[in-house]
This record gives sequence, C-alpha cells and structure tokens, in this order.
Amino acid sequence: MFKVNELVVYPSQGVGRVERVESQEIGGVKADFYIVRILSNNVTLMVPVANAVNVGLRPVCSSTVGQGIFESLKDRSEFTGYTGQNWNRRYREYSEKLKSGDLSDVAYVLKELFLIGKDKELSFGERRLLEQAMGLVSMELAYSIDMDQEEIKEGINEIFADVIAAQEEKN
Repeated sequence: MFKVNELVVYPSQGVGRVERVESQEIGGVKADFYIVRILSNNVTLMVPVANAVNVGLRPVCSSTVGQGIFESLKDRSEFTGYTGQNWNRRYREYSEKLKSGDLSDVAYVLKELFLIGKDKELSFGERRLLEQAMGLVSMELAYSIDMDQEEIKEGINEIFADVIAAQEEKN
C-alpha cells in the first residue's frame, strides 16, 4: 500500500505524488482510491487501491536502479536497428513498452529511437515517442537519483551526442 505524499510512477504518465486515499461508492460498491497528482502536467488520477499494482502503479525506482538505467543507455551492443521492421510494428512495440511502466522498457525505447535517428530521419510519430520516452525516463531518474530533470536530459543528450550531431548534419 502506498502512503500519502509517496512518489509513485503511473505507466505512460510518469511520476506522481499520492495526495490522499479516498473512499467512494460506485454502483453500490464501496471502493478505496489513491488520488495521484502527476507532477509533470498536474493531472489528477484516481487509481483503485485494490487494482493499483495491476494497472502498473509502482514506487519510483531506487537510486541504484536509476544509475543502472542511466548506464544502460550507454551500451549500444544489443542495438539491431530497424532492418526488416516496418514503422507500424515498431510504433506498436514502442507504445506497448511505454505503457508497461517498466523503466527499463521505456529506456529501451529512448535508446532505440535515438540510435535509429542516427541512420534516418525520425518520422513525426517517432519523434513524439522519443519525446515521451525522454520525459518519462528523465523525470523518474531525476527523482530517483536526486538531480534536476534538465540535468538528466543533458546527461542523456551527452550520451547520444554523436547521434544528435549526425541528425544535425542531415538537416
């Protein structure tokens, strides 16, 4: 059970804070809900306490896990590129990974899209997914390792500086 004021992660929304636990009666059934305010956009979510884990609500990762995720972005050994995969299949795969709520899946999408962008110009949809993944990863890492989100983004951009430079050369 999450506590009031605890930082949590909601899949595809990012880091939020549990503001309160509220009881409501819906259809004659009483249920408890976490009221979670997403920090990046101030959206308020009602998450059923009984179903919180099933919908992917989880605590912010530990600093050790956060550092590991940051380091994993540097490892390009498993990058296979986009050969043989059409954009629709990749888009669906990446969207599912972003919705999974697993930070390593979201970091995978971030890394893949950065690296794909080195070889070809990303489509509008790919750029949107890249921005979403960057926001989700950088926000959770910022809270996990106690750094400013912009510093995390700068660090990620440094990891992919060669990719960003290659993209700028194309434009």
